[in-house]
Amino acid sequence: MELSSYNADFHIHSKYSGATSSRMVIETIAHQAKLKGLVLVGTGDIFHPRWFESVKGELVEVDEGTFEHPRYGTRFVLTAEVEDRNRVHHLLILPSLSTAESVREIFAKHSSDIDEDGRARIELAAPEIVDIAVSHGCIVGPCHAFTPWTSMYKEFDSTQACYGDSVGKIGFLELGLSADTYMADRIAELADLTFLSCSDAHSPWPDKLGREFNRFELSEPTYSEVIKGILRKNGRRISLNVGFDPRLGKYHRTACSRCFKQFELEHAKSLRWRCDECGGWIKKGVWDRVNELATYDEPKHPPHRPPYLRIAPLAEVIALALGYRDPHVPEVRSTWEKLVVRFGNEIGVLLEAGHEALVEVAGPRVAAVIKAFRENTIHVIPGGGGRYGRLELSLETAGALPSMPQRKLTEFG
Repeated sequence: MELSSYNADFHIHSKYSGATSSRMVIETIAHQAKLKGLVLVGTGDIFHPRWFESVKGELVEVDEGTFEHPRYGTRFVLTAEVEDRNRVHHLLILPSLSTAESVREIFAKHSSDIDEDGRARIELAAPEIVDIAVSHGCIVGPCHAFTPWTSMYKEFDSTQACYGDSVGKIGFLELGLSADTYMADRIAELADLTFLSCSDAHSPWPDKLGREFNRFELSEPTYSEVIKGILRKNGRRISLNVGFDPRLGKYHRTACSRCFKQFELEHAKSLRWRCDECGGWIKKGVWDRVNELATYDEPKHPPHRPPYLRIAPLAEVIALALGYRDPHVPEVRSTWEKLVVRFGNEIGVLLEAGHEALVEVAGPRVAAVIKAFRENTIHVIPGGGGRYGRLELSLETAGALPSMPQRKLTEFG
């Protein structure tokens, strides 16, 4: 059977999760996913009763476990993130609405906030959550596995320590924004697991939704095919993980969570994790945590591992080209819209559009920065402590760009 490529982002949230945009509603997510270039999106938050009703009422089931927006054609599969009693987060992908109801009923007996928060806290250990999920036909794995707040490798030193006798039942590991394949494949115990790269989007706009995604090779974009792809069955597979350069993540380097000063790991330990400038708490970065856990000095990619392509949101690339620090100013937005209209979606602009066509639509400077981005010649200032990293043009790259009028840089607001 002939397979085709489909871009998918399974970890998002609804407006019912904490610190999430009120615009995270079905129709807006479906529209923005199409502009981004995503064919498949997770619903997120399917255990929340009001979000469950939105999913049930606004989407049409077109195949078992597969739902479609009637206007935009974006397809959805049922997903949820939950926090266990050890503050480890898990992503569940569910086969049906009836399954979501059954699992929710069990989880509700162990949760005080499942009716209020889209990302519910379940007072069970990881093995118990996995056993319940798998017994109901769900596939489950750790979310943003390396982040220094709520993750598997924050609380445990191995998958075995986290999941116990149920470790063989987890179906994947989600990398998170501050890690990529090159980092995770230094850890021997992860060799057999499929890696998912997902956005954990709290906003529907394309600088958040789909900022990390997976390119699947499937016969059609359906739930059953997605599960085959994650489990690498019958030729279905993920052919590309696409995500942030991990240095752009908020927790890549060890840094103060108040003033964001960055530290070498041993220095942070000697300070007892208190910043020597402002007194704030220092958070261990993903880079240092991976170094602690690593089996190998260099990554050892198993044969099934797809390439990992590092990207940044198109609006940030355009802002860099035009000399703005704020990717939401009108000139950046209008340029983004021109490019998306011409090439169909943001992913197509970033990865596939020809250079001459980019010059024609957005001008030589934007085209040159997109080219530099593709060639990995843009300088990255690493993030840490809760502040995202940022892009900067190297002197060599900047010197090769067409000149532009001087303007006052707009600060992030």
